[in-house]
Amino acid sequence: MPARAKMTVRFETPPGEQAQADWASCGHEMDETGRRRAVYAFVMVLSYSRYLYVEFTHSTSLPELIRCHQRAFEFFGGWPRSILYDNMKQVRLSQSEWNPLFSDFLNHHAVMPKTHRVRRPRTKGKVERMVHYLKDNFLNGRSFADVSDLRAQGRRWLSQTANSRVHATTGRRPCDLLAEEKLTAFSSAPAYQFAAVSERRVDAESFVRLGRSRYCVPPQYVGSRVIVERGEQRVVVRSGDLVIAEQAPAPRPGACMTQKEHVEALWRLSLKRTIAPPAPSWHIGFREPVAVTPLAAYEEVAR
Repeated sequence: MPARAKMTVRFETPPGEQAQADWASCGHEMDETGRRRAVYAFVMVLSYSRYLYVEFTHSTSLPELIRCHQRAFEFFGGWPRSILYDNMKQVRLSQSEWNPLFSDFLNHHAVMPKTHRVRRPRTKGKVERMVHYLKDNFLNGRSFADVSDLRAQGRRWLSQTANSRVHATTGRRPCDLLAEEKLTAFSSAPAYQFAAVSERRVDAESFVRLGRSRYCVPPQYVGSRVIVERGEQRVVVRSGDLVIAEQAPAPRPGACMTQKEHVEALWRLSLKRTIAPPAPSWHIGFREPVAVTPLAAYEEVAR
């Protein structure tokens, strides 16, 4: 690539104007069942102060992305006027269409989303450099018992190293510059209530599947298509505007979440069901008249 194509003008933003966010892949861990699970780092940096937030997760899904933003805003004490991303599908479905669920979350906080130009990630270089800094200064050469230990050590690193060092560009410590950030206060808006929404068909046993778990619904909805909302505290199943089932999320993958009244209703319906004998699939008929021999003929033979 010619040197001219790599030219980038450094752009410094005023306090409270912008943050930059990205995901970073951090390898794998083995869970308690022996299954390999990917580990990711969500990285967000305030562009003026270089104050950094990092969170380690097992997913880069939209619900996880929103939860990471919520905890980052709480960590910063507020949020900036805009956030710069790459062109990830959780943020932007295409060059002309934003992800509506993520846009709803940012609109709740009056935050303007921005994405870098296609094939030009250098325009969000602050967070790119923070990803390299995270890997070189924190992850490289360290060992972790599990992802919980990784998170605990990461929080200490943010406090004792990343946000308390003198930054090479600003010449000041991020923790000191944070006080100059003009963020919208964290307490200025109510907590955003996020529910992942999906459509499901009720199976023959009166359950809907969500992830790797199953949730029961009233048996009269067997075969129907319903809407399932997965919130922080509840799983809600709707048929149109009617809530037909509501219960706590499954405590573990593969769990079967039942409700007594639904099971009893399904049992009553099964007892009432009568099985009619199957209709015969064949019959015998005669197309030609049967010849009838007179009895006198038999008497004549018998003489």
